[in-house]
Amino acid sequence: MVNFEWYRTFVAIYQCGNLTKASQELSISQPNASVHLASLEQYVGNKLFDRLPRKMIPTNHGKKLYTQIVASVENLSSVERSFRKNSSNNIYTLRLGCPIEFFYTRLAGRIAGLPFHLDVTFGTAKELVQQMIDGELDFVIASKKAIENRQIVYEPILTENFIIVGNYGLEIEELQKYIDVKDNDGIENWLLDQDWYAYSSDLAFIRRFWLKNFNKRPMIDPSNVIPNLNVILKAIEGGGGISVVSDYLAEDFINKGTVKTIWNGNNETSNTLFLAYDKSKVSIDKIEEVRRWVMMD
Repeated sequence: MVNFEWYRTFVAIYQCGNLTKASQELSISQPNASVHLASLEQYVGNKLFDRLPRKMIPTNHGKKLYTQIVASVENLSSVERSFRKNSSNNIYTLRLGCPIEFFYTRLAGRIAGLPFHLDVTFGTAKELVQQMIDGELDFVIASKKAIENRQIVYEPILTENFIIVGNYGLEIEELQKYIDVKDNDGIENWLLDQDWYAYSSDLAFIRRFWLKNFNKRPMIDPSNVIPNLNVILKAIEGGGGISVVSDYLAEDFINKGTVKTIWNGNNETSNTLFLAYDKSKVSIDKIEEVRRWVMMD
């Protein structure tokens, strides 16, 4: 089998033009570089360089071999340097499971400077917590205590409130009259007449809000079903339609003045997000680092 160092030495000689510079580039002795090259030439059965006093000229066989292997050698060298750097700096890779909306809104803009690398998986709370139990993830941002397990800790990190939002230009004077006189039937009928964006065809968030405020299931046939609340907010920003979304997701849109709160509801519809981890598998130091990041401390 060919020693990878033979190929690396060959590429260095080809690029540097002589043994002296190549050995310096690789931090090996010149005799070792000569041995690597001689071993490779013996293996391939052809001379790869013509030796001149101060220069190595690649033969046709050398040029052909270089073209075939240079990309692979450089890629492997880059990977090796990356692992060596990470090891020397004690940088580890954090495997995080998270709802895509939470990651986009709260974490994506705060990655620079973290003391770890990220490997992120998006999915539902139950899917992600199960992956953590199976050893595929280190931490999960969970929208509920999806799976009860003696080793799994659920730390509350955020309470989200669900609200109805619409485009800033939407006329809501009629709705406001119903709200002012606490006319729930009027409020519901006005809302039912609007074009709705839903996260899922089963009206997951809308249904929860409706049960909390009207004590019944919504009779809504959504115009658009989009399984991403950030995308729904962007769509509402660009045109009509309303939806039920989390307040922290809508905050930036509301502050920009492109989306507005249509109704907070008579009864608060809230949910707690948790930082979940297996206490038997992660260190206290890692828990503290992740906690500071996700709680924006």
